[in-house]
Amino acid sequence: MAGKREKPEEIVSKLRQVEVLQGQGMTIADAVRQIGITQQTYYRWRKLYGGMGRDQLKRLKELEKENQRLRRAVSDLTLDKLILTEAARGNF
Repeated sequence: MAGKREKPEEIVSKLRQVEVLQGQGMTIADAVRQIGITQQTYYRWRKLYGGMGRDQLKRLKELEKENQRLRRAVSDLTLDKLILTEAARGNF
């Protein structure tokens, strides 16, 4: 059964909640249980989004979109180049 997907903003918020609960003397296991996630999910999120603010998260999403767009453009241009080189050789 697939679980609910959290938005990155919600993930950052939940990571901050865990930090606050830890500051109040709660263990990590109890803190993640209280916000409704597993420890494995917490550590995975912390590895991906740990220490990020909302502005950094927004910038990361913008860069990922731009990177995806550029990769698509490079692959299209590479394909066009291969087609043109084949046509120039006369192997069409």
